[in-house]
Amino acid sequence: MRSIRFNLIVLFVFINVSVFASKIFIPMDAEGQANHLKAYGVAYAALKDGIAVDWLLNYKGGSFSIDQTENIERMCKLRGVTYEVISDAQYSGILITIANPDYNGDVIKLEKAPKIGVYTPPNKEPWDDAVTLVLTYAEIPFDKLYDDEVLADDLHKYDWLHLHHEDFTGQYGKFYGSFGNTAWYQKDQKDAEAMAAKHGFKKVSQLQLAVVKKIRDFVAGGGYMFAMCSATDTYDIALAADGVDICDVPYDGDPMEPNAQQKLDFKKCFAFKDFIISTYALEYEYSTIDNTNFRSAMNPKIDYFSLFTFSAKFDPVPTMLCQNHTTTIKGFMGQTTAFRKEVLKSSVLVMADCKPVNEARYIHGEYGKGTWTFYGGHDPEDYQHMVYDPPTDLNLHPNSPGYRLILNNVLFPAAKKKPRKT
Repeated sequence: MRSIRFNLIVLFVFINVSVFASKIFIPMDAEGQANHLKAYGVAYAALKDGIAVDWLLNYKGGSFSIDQTENIERMCKLRGVTYEVISDAQYSGILITIANPDYNGDVIKLEKAPKIGVYTPPNKEPWDDAVTLVLTYAEIPFDKLYDDEVLADDLHKYDWLHLHHEDFTGQYGKFYGSFGNTAWYQKDQKDAEAMAAKHGFKKVSQLQLAVVKKIRDFVAGGGYMFAMCSATDTYDIALAADGVDICDVPYDGDPMEPNAQQKLDFKKCFAFKDFIISTYALEYEYSTIDNTNFRSAMNPKIDYFSLFTFSAKFDPVPTMLCQNHTTTIKGFMGQTTAFRKEVLKSSVLVMADCKPVNEARYIHGEYGKGTWTFYGGHDPEDYQHMVYDPPTDLNLHPNSPGYRLILNNVLFPAAKKKPRKT
């Protein structure tokens, strides 16, 4: 039966070869591509121009194929993206290879450039966040929005939303112990309190809970949400703590609610369950979701995580999200470095992990009609980014596999997807 189906696919490809235009083929393997990150920007630009893009899953690192135009060719040259123009016959041969039942690949049609929003404070620079940094480098346009826009119900204008490295619990990143006396911390706190008052909230935690719920509704309605570092675990902690005061005196002026831990509702969370929140105001940690304190003996020289391999023909969504030119990626830390596997809900799909320390690094799930993806760590090319560190120069890392995972998520909403089979 499989061979009959394959033969029919081959016949279909040859019958329809005459309708193909010449293609710009953008390889995405390790040897064939000079600038992986900017290649995503070329694919996005083509979509913005109304040109469909074929994403060739697992073919030479997740390559792209685009109808040949002078504009796209010129763009590839200017941006340093490796490409070649291939004939109809060459492209039909690639499609036949991918269609073979024994080949773990598929062709996903990207049809429309997703409208991208980044939830970020207006005073943040692009290098404060890996996603804004790589979007800028790849020349993919995005809008910045913050509490005013979210609470004004502007999220419906966007297909994909990234959450800047936020602390949604109202504890200001738990930087009080180390930076409570600095001018920038005090200004951030005053700005947040002013924003809460503007919207009628007595506490910043109440404002952020309202924002979290708006984002939850965005996802439920079909939106795509992506988060890194502390925006991952604090998002779920805020949902679980709905109606419970988990902030101590330095953060909201009064003590944490008695028995706050016992009042958490894990059913409201996207990804996590049964975690224990930190009750010490000076601890630079939110809960037992994060694995940072449990991996303290990890040697940076051997800190790597591995991407899982999925069936492209049956599980196209995680396959898209894991496209890369390597399955082994150098680790990097953050306030939230990774997720302890024992606190993951059974519905969570783990897409990358580090087995020596039993942690998940890259996870995905569905909520309502939409999806969310959480990626641990702060900056894929800065092992332990610290406050006041200089920005990462992506000109030095144009082929970063860690950053490629971010850009997979950016293109994901453009795909005409097949349902994931379970």
